[in-house]
Amino acid sequence: MMTVHWHRKEVIKMTVFVRFETPKELSDKAYSLAEIAREGGKIKKGTNEVTKAVERGAAAIVIMATDVNPPEILAHIPALCDERNVAYVYVPSKAELGNSIGLEKPTASIAIIDVGKGKPICDEITQAVKALKK
Repeated sequence: MMTVHWHRKEVIKMTVFVRFETPKELSDKAYSLAEIAREGGKIKKGTNEVTKAVERGAAAIVIMATDVNPPEILAHIPALCDERNVAYVYVPSKAELGNSIGLEKPTASIAIIDVGKGKPICDEITQAVKALKK
């Protein structure tokens, strides 16, 4: 099931696990946060590691790519994050998400355990997402 929204000449695909539309500015901040965390923070990558980090209460924020296939691999993460009170945000590209944390391979999702110097950006993203979810 996929709904397509037209927004500022961009097509944003809303798949089963996407609970709100993420503006490009917010996605860009999420990529920046991932880059900052790569430098001085701690990151878990891949759906299994992200799931464990959220379940253990270790994740500060989760970033998920919306271009994963099949989308069901991330279907449980937003509900789990909501249940555990962990902020999450979407980005359009798994390739760019992987690149932002220094991987040559795409990654569907990451959990930032320690945001390091990215705390102000993390707080900004968290506040913006709360507003989007209302």
